[in-house]
Amino acid sequence: MLFPIGDDNSNRSTFPVVNTTLIVMNILVYLYQMTHPNFTYGYSVVPAEITSGRDISGMIEIGRNQLQLFRGPNPVYLTILSAMFMHGGLSHIGGNMLYLWIFGDNVEDRMGHVKYLIFYLLCGVLASVAHIAVAPNSLIPSLGASGAIAGVLGAYLVLFPRQGVRVFQFGRVVEMPALIVIGLWGLLQFINGFGELQTAGQRGGVAYMAHIGGFVAGLVLVFVFRNPDNRPYRRGPNHWR
Repeated sequence: MLFPIGDDNSNRSTFPVVNTTLIVMNILVYLYQMTHPNFTYGYSVVPAEITSGRDISGMIEIGRNQLQLFRGPNPVYLTILSAMFMHGGLSHIGGNMLYLWIFGDNVEDRMGHVKYLIFYLLCGVLASVAHIAVAPNSLIPSLGASGAIAGVLGAYLVLFPRQGVRVFQFGRVVEMPALIVIGLWGLLQFINGFGELQTAGQRGGVAYMAHIGGFVAGLVLVFVFRNPDNRPYRRGPNHWR
């Protein structure tokens, strides 16, 4: 398994204001979740709420389990945005923020601050749309920045396929091009996504179709949001992060 821990930032010329702000916001919302548990089950994306247009609250049954949903924002479609900044645990937010920290700054540098913010949010929305399309009647809450970050990975793959990425593999740190690191990640999402299609998204766990939707959105939308870059590629070994 490839676990990214840093990338080459020698070509980055701006401070990632938006990317840093997004990370801080995700952390603050997660801390709020820890002290307000009802918030999580009111502001997550529930596909059945989006397709029906009504806020579902109360005790529901999911297979052999019971889960209580709480009232969320009005209109309920706003959960598509709120869920983008929520996470289900330390490993969930830790992994997501690590990927955003490593890959987001370079993408923001090429797009510019405002366009990067729009791109990030749009990828997150389209990721939720993909998940809802697969499981329109699901009552399982979905949350996390994974779909938006998958879009960032898709953009990074297009913009910086040769960029060096340091990964932790089999107890040692090695360097690989982004094409391999992100390409393998994307392949894994598609493989697992087929399994999710078989169950129509009715089992809890990772929403792989959201990852796929965000990743594909990033691959396509990067051509709309990127700015031209005429700078020659430079390798800077002291710019790892």
